[in-house]
Amino acid sequence: MFIPKYTITNKILKDIGVVEASREIIMNAPLVPAWEAKFRKEAIERTIHHGTHLEGNPLSSEEVRDVLEGTEVIARDRDVQEVINYRNVLKFIEAVFTQIGPSGSYSFTIETILEMHKLTTEKILPPESSGKFRLRQVVVKNTKTGQISYTPPPAVEVPYLVEDLVNWINSDEAREIHPIIKAGIIHYELARIHPFVDGNGRVARATATLILFLDGYDIRKFFSFEEYFDENPMNYYLTLQAVSNQLVLDTHERDLTPWLEYFTEGVAIELNRVKEKVQRISVDARIKDKLGSQIMLNERQMMIMEYIHRHKGLSNKDFRKIFPDHSDDTVLRELKFLRQKGLVKKSGGTKKALYVLK
Repeated sequence: MFIPKYTITNKILKDIGVVEASREIIMNAPLVPAWEAKFRKEAIERTIHHGTHLEGNPLSSEEVRDVLEGTEVIARDRDVQEVINYRNVLKFIEAVFTQIGPSGSYSFTIETILEMHKLTTEKILPPESSGKFRLRQVVVKNTKTGQISYTPPPAVEVPYLVEDLVNWINSDEAREIHPIIKAGIIHYELARIHPFVDGNGRVARATATLILFLDGYDIRKFFSFEEYFDENPMNYYLTLQAVSNQLVLDTHERDLTPWLEYFTEGVAIELNRVKEKVQRISVDARIKDKLGSQIMLNERQMMIMEYIHRHKGLSNKDFRKIFPDHSDDTVLRELKFLRQKGLVKKSGGTKKALYVLK
């Protein structure tokens, strides 16, 4: 049976502490429904963009957003399909989570992993390879040098290795492990096994995300740790490979500690980013008490509030920075609404007006 070997270092403990503190603030932040929907939408967009870009997809974040919104993008069919596919994977994760809910008593299955791979590679791999374990040996090469950087286990071992991992996921031992560490272990092991001919990274990260959700770590679905990995993809791959290439007699003797330090640091950085953003636009308790209820803001109003939070004020000359395609009258109308609701106040004359939080 799969038994991960690792040490809980001071660095891991420190980053887990950051994760827990950030999670507490995010989960309890008083947000109006429109902000919450916006954060979730942005997290999905970031996950899809960085999750596919990490694997070589050249589409920009703006192009990914256009694809998700159904706008035509001039790009390779494969690149567009990868974006659509990863969106479908995230929808699948949401459906599984909705059906099962956060629970430590779930039973994870191999079929779930295979379904995520099928969704990931639809119209990219031939049907006989999509949602199926590989039947041949594959290697991981350095894209710049062409040298083999990692050789995964033989294809004949793949079904048994994945079964071992799934059994471990459902074991009492795994249920006692902190969800972040558990997700990191699962991500590493799937990447090491490399069960498929293509799409292994996306499936590994998707599986880790699903496990976090099922273990009660959905964190309002505001996060995307793919962005951290994609900021320095070489570091991501080298950290994985450094553990996988350790010279040991038994694969269970590989020490996962360096990878788990890297993984938990990434989750801590991402959740800290989300926490800071949530804090900037959380509805102030005094304003909520004054208004008596939360307010549903539209997209333009949310952008104005976020800009004022970030820059400590908004002047007339800033209108074009936020809304290059809208008239001043449109912006002034939105500001009037925010002023009427007691969220923003105006100082100075018409031409030199400055709008700040009230």
